[in-house]
Amino acid sequence: MAEFMTGMKRTHYCGDLRIGDVGKEVTVFGWVAKQRDLGQLIFIDLRDRTGIVQLSFDDSSDRDIFEKAAQCRSEFVLGAVGTVMERSSKSDKLATGDIEIKVTELRILGESETPPFEITEDCNTGEATRLKYRYLDLRRSNLQQNIILRHKIAKATRDYFDEKGFIEIETPMLIKSTPEGARDFLVPSRIHKGSFYALPQSPQIYKQLCMVAGFDKYMQIARCFRDEDLRADRQPEFTQIDIEMSYVDMEDILELGEGFIKYVFKKTLDIDIPTPFPRFTYNEVMERYGSDKPDTRFGMELFNLTDEVKDCGFGVFKSAVDGGGSVRGITAKGALKIYSRKEIDKLTETAKGIGAKGMAWIRMTDDSVASSFGKFMTEEEMNAIISKAGAEKGDVVFIIADTNDTQVMSILGALRTEVAKRLDIIPDGYNFLWVVEFPFFEFDKDSGEWVAMHHPFTSPTDEALNHLEGDKGKVYAKAYDMVLNGIELSSGSIRITNPDLQKRMFSMLGLSEEEAYKKFGFLTDAFKYGAPPHGGMGIGLDRLVMQMIKAPTLRDVVAFPKVQNASEPMTNAPSAVDGEQLAELGIDIISAEE
Repeated sequence: MAEFMTGMKRTHYCGDLRIGDVGKEVTVFGWVAKQRDLGQLIFIDLRDRTGIVQLSFDDSSDRDIFEKAAQCRSEFVLGAVGTVMERSSKSDKLATGDIEIKVTELRILGESETPPFEITEDCNTGEATRLKYRYLDLRRSNLQQNIILRHKIAKATRDYFDEKGFIEIETPMLIKSTPEGARDFLVPSRIHKGSFYALPQSPQIYKQLCMVAGFDKYMQIARCFRDEDLRADRQPEFTQIDIEMSYVDMEDILELGEGFIKYVFKKTLDIDIPTPFPRFTYNEVMERYGSDKPDTRFGMELFNLTDEVKDCGFGVFKSAVDGGGSVRGITAKGALKIYSRKEIDKLTETAKGIGAKGMAWIRMTDDSVASSFGKFMTEEEMNAIISKAGAEKGDVVFIIADTNDTQVMSILGALRTEVAKRLDIIPDGYNFLWVVEFPFFEFDKDSGEWVAMHHPFTSPTDEALNHLEGDKGKVYAKAYDMVLNGIELSSGSIRITNPDLQKRMFSMLGLSEEEAYKKFGFLTDAFKYGAPPHGGMGIGLDRLVMQMIKAPTLRDVVAFPKVQNASEPMTNAPSAVDGEQLAELGIDIISAEE
C-alpha cells in the first residue's frame, strides 16, 4: 500500500552525497534500482536522476522498517530518512561508493509491477520495446544525462546570445503555408472551413519581419516541423537555434557562429574548439569529398579520371565522358584484405541503391593488378589510372562513371563514408568547417525546372546580379552551412531586402507576379517600408547535442522521439479521430479503396 509523503522534504539528491556528508541526517527520494536481502541485513540501491546511493537496514534496529524494506522491489518509489555513514565495504563503481544511509524512516510512496525490461545503462532490450515504454527507458542514467546535457546546452545558448545583445522572440506555430523546400504539416481551421494553417518548417519569414520591425538581433530556440522521411539525424519535429541580425555581412554571422560553438563546448563539455573553422566552397567540397557536408576526419578524397579515360577502350567510361559526365574514384588504402570480391559485390549493390549504374574496381595485390575492366584498357591507360589514384600494393580503388557529373560525386561521397566505416579509419574528434558559395539554383530532374537550393529569400552574390537571366547554373548565393563530422549543423544566408530583386528572383523560380504576391506578399510589402540589410542562420539543437555526445541517432537526445514511419510507439500517434471532430472541421476521410 502506497504511503503519503506528508512531512517529508528532500534534503539531498541520491548521487550528490559524499564522504564529507558522514554524520548528516538526510532525506532522499527515488526508485529502487536493486534490493539485496542478506537475512539480517537488507541493502537497497536508490536511484534518482543524479545517481545511486545505498540504503542499509538492520533487523536489530527497527523491525517495522526492516520488514518494509523487505517488501521493496525494483522500481518501487521510496522516501527515506537516515544518517550518512561510511561504508565498511566500499564500491569504486559508484560516485557515492564510500557512504551509505542507515535508514531510520522509510515510506513506500509508489509500488511497481515488474517492468518489461531491466532499467540499466547497458540494457540490451530492443529499441521498439523501450520506445513503447519510453517513460521507463528515460529512467536509464545514460539517457537522463543526454537530456540533462541538452538542457545545459540550451541554457548556455541563451546565455551566449543574451550576452551578445540578442532578444528572444517567440514566433507563431500556426502560420500560412508557404513553399520552403519540404512538405508542410497542415492544420485544418474549424472557423475557416476548407482553409489550413501550416506548422512552421522554420521561423524564416517571421524573423525577417522582426528585422523590419527594428529588433536588430533576434534569437529563438524554436520548434520546427517538416513532413519528410526520417533518418538517423532527422525527426519530423525538431528544435532549431534560430538567429537573425541586421546590418551585418556574412563574415559577421560566421564569426558569431564560431564563437557560439566555442562557448557552448567549453561551457558544457570543457572542450576547447579551435577557431576560425576551415572554409571550403561548395564546388571544392563536391570535387574533393563528393558531399556538401563532408566528414574531414579522414582522407580518401575523390580523384578525377575523366582526362585519363576519355579515349579509352572501355565503353562505360568513354560514353560517360562523351555524354558530358565524368569518371571519378576513391582509393581505400590497405583495404585489400577487407574488400574481397564478395565484399566488393556488396559495395556495388550499395552503389546501385544510391543511383549508380555500376561500379568499376581495381585490387592491388602483391603480384598483380586485378580489375573489373582491365581487359578493355592498354597497359599505359591502366598505369595512368593507378598513378592518378595513388594506388599501391594492398589498396583497392573504386570508380564511378555517369553522364551526370554531380551524381558521380554524390555517389562516391556516400561510398567514401561507407568504406571508411567498414575499414574503421574514422578517428575521434570534432572537425568543424564552413561550406560557402552555394549555387543559387539546382535542377530538379522530376519537374524539369530550376529550383532554389536554399529558400527563395537568399541573396545572390553581387557578381551574379549582372547575369541572373543567363546560365542559372552559374548563379551563386550568399549562403553558408556549418558542418561537423559529416553532419550539417547549420544553414544560413544573407537575405534579399530589395523588393524589385525579390520579384526578379521569384520570376526566375517560375512564380508569376500574382502567384508570388499571393504566397509572399506580406513580406515583400514589408520591404517597401524600409528593410535593413540582414542575414542569419539556424543551428539544429538536436543534431548539435547528438554530435557533442557522439550519439548514433537523434532518438538518443530527444525525450519522446518518432520512429522510422513517423509514429510514436508509446502513444500510438498518429491516430484516427472520431467523425464528430472531422465534421466540425468540414473534413471527409476518403478510404484507400475509394
